[in-house]
Order: sequence, then C-alpha cells, then structure tokens
Amino acid sequence: MRIVYDQIVLADSNDTTGSPFVCPRCYLASPMGFTEAGQRYYRDVYVPALSQHVEVVDPWPLADSTAIATDVDDQRARYMAIGRNNAVAIESCSLLIADLDGQEVDSGTAAEIGYAAGHGLLCLGLRSDLRQAGEAALRVNAQVEFFIHASGGQIVSSLVDLVFLLEKLNGTAGRPAMPAPPT
Repeated sequence: MRIVYDQIVLADSNDTTGSPFVCPRCYLASPMGFTEAGQRYYRDVYVPALSQHVEVVDPWPLADSTAIATDVDDQRARYMAIGRNNAVAIESCSLLIADLDGQEVDSGTAAEIGYAAGHGLLCLGLRSDLRQAGEAALRVNAQVEFFIHASGGQIVSSLVDLVFLLEKLNGTAGRPAMPAPPT
C-alpha cells in the first residue's frame, strides 16, 4: 500500500528494502513558544523527535517576539502578518501536528487545526495531559476533536505514540530511524 501526501509518495508499506522516503512537510501547531519551559521542551525534545519522520515547519520563527510595536495600529498589522504567515506555512504542508495539552486547547492551535483541516491536511493531535478537557467522552473540545478525525487523523496520548503513528504512516515502522535533516 502506498502512502501519499499531496501527491508525494512517501513509502510503499510492502517495501522491506529500507528504501528512503520523502518526509511530509508538517506544520507544528502549539502554544509551547509562549513559556520558557515550553520552548525548551519544544526545542530539545519535541522537534528533534518529530524531525526524524517529517520535515518540520516551525511557526515560531515566523513571529519574532522582540519586534512588538508600541503603536496599536502597528501591533495590529504585525499580528495580522503573523496570522498570514502561519496560514501560508500551513498551506505549504500536507500534515499538521497539534499539541493539545492544557486545561483547554490553546485558541491559536484550535484555529490552526480548523484551517488545516479545511485545506485538506491530515491533522494529528498529541494530548498527554491527564485532565479532562472539553465535553464528556471526548479528549478535547468537540470541534477540535471533530476536525482532527474528519481530516483522517487521530489523537494520541504520548510523544512515543505520535512517533510510532508517524512511522506507520510513512511505512517505516520497524526500520532504523532516519537521521534528522541537516539544519
């Protein structure tokens, strides 16, 4: 069975030769850049683990936090530019992975999931938070969970499970890990 993202063949899951595959471009939606602890986990654990299986499209460099304008009109223009840059980045991908941790899913992350699902991207969610969020019987907010599942994706409970899911999608489960792309 061939796995295809935006007409790019990643792997033939019947292929046992270990042939290389093209990593899908993957937008990482998360609020992790807002806190020091989140930034460290994102940079040192999350991105390195995922970059073994996808071409990471990191939205955080698109929003330079040191360039916050003092004029309200300048601030509005800056934030609208960040939104536009993130939309273009999402549109350049075939996959979105969303961090769904927290008491409630981050509103920006929820918006990125909806935008990505509406543009036909496969959306995957990671919710390692043990707390209930959203409606009973759901992992998160009903709309967020619906968009993830409607895109063909699913929500997993750990980074290990997410990496395993990516390996299954790429047809590389059981193969040696691919080296991270050079930066």
